[in-house]
Amino acid sequence: MMLTDSSTDVNQPLLHLQHIRVRFGSYTVLRDFTLEIPRGQTLAIIGESGCGKTVLLKSMIGLVRPEQGKVWFNGLELQQLNEQELTRERIKIGFVFQQAALFDSMTIGQNVAFPLRHHVRMNAAEIPSHVVDRLAEVGLPSHVVLKKPVELSGGMRKRVGLARALILDPELVLYDEPTTGLDPIMSDVINELIIRTRSRYTVTSVVVTHDMRTARKVADRIVMLTPVDQLKDGESQIIFDGPPSELERIQDPRVGQFVRGEAGSRLTEVLH
Repeated sequence: MMLTDSSTDVNQPLLHLQHIRVRFGSYTVLRDFTLEIPRGQTLAIIGESGCGKTVLLKSMIGLVRPEQGKVWFNGLELQQLNEQELTRERIKIGFVFQQAALFDSMTIGQNVAFPLRHHVRMNAAEIPSHVVDRLAEVGLPSHVVLKKPVELSGGMRKRVGLARALILDPELVLYDEPTTGLDPIMSDVINELIIRTRSRYTVTSVVVTHDMRTARKVADRIVMLTPVDQLKDGESQIIFDGPPSELERIQDPRVGQFVRGEAGSRLTEVLH
């Protein structure tokens, strides 16, 4: 039985998805999917395109509602919450979008301050210092607050997105492909910031990524998914679940193929 008040038991997982199914039309993205994520863990979710990683991320916070199964966050069953209650719970979650998803018409300062202005009762005079502090934590100088997103590089925009995600001191941070489109050096900067965030705050992190360097470097635990249409009857959609150090020992060729970046049998499927 899940708790209705998670504040009384820190031993409960922060996130618990139980037998969920998500379909879009006739296409099943998640099938009988079960996963628990303990508090304080950094989980990397890997798998080929179309296996349901981003849909899973959105299901965790109620942006996608499964047609079957249940999702609990902080001991609360999301399907039982109304929109106002869902909004209150989402304030505890930071989301770092794949393309940063900054508001182009706003300055960087306004972007980072956006959650504070809409969700927190704070003296307006105090907000700029909070914004500058968060930008400093991701390695950005205070003068960027006056710039527009278009004036920044891709890596800087990603860091602004992280600063915005952290501004409300979330319990959970979700990263959707945080290093996509970045060069190797900037990708590693983002990886280091994810690690630093985990060490600086009491936070649970879920990182969806294709980048095995990121997965190995930042994660305590890696879960690999495979598309439903490639599964046998009754086979779990999770084909690997363990620490990064165990990846090379797994005999499943689907895992080894993805980890090594090899086309293998998938080339034949694509060409036919």
